[in-house]
Amino acid sequence: MTAIELTGHIDEQHRLRARVPEELPAGPVGLIVLLPDEDEGGVAWAQGIVTDWTCELEDSRQDIYTLEDGQPVNAPR
Repeated sequence: MTAIELTGHIDEQHRLRARVPEELPAGPVGLIVLLPDEDEGGVAWAQGIVTDWTCELEDSRQDIYTLEDGQPVNAPR
């Protein structure tokens, strides 16, 4: 058995898409799907923040800063 590493994409309809080298013959193949490890900065963390903080961020009482507060990052010091 020969192994060839490819990079694919799973779309919203749960279909796997990948380009294979043209020299490979058409026909059935076996697949092993390797999912990337997720660390603290992964997608699940970001989605959790969005879910957990939505109500708080939509609360206008949380808007305590304006454009006039502070200084631009490129301001002379």
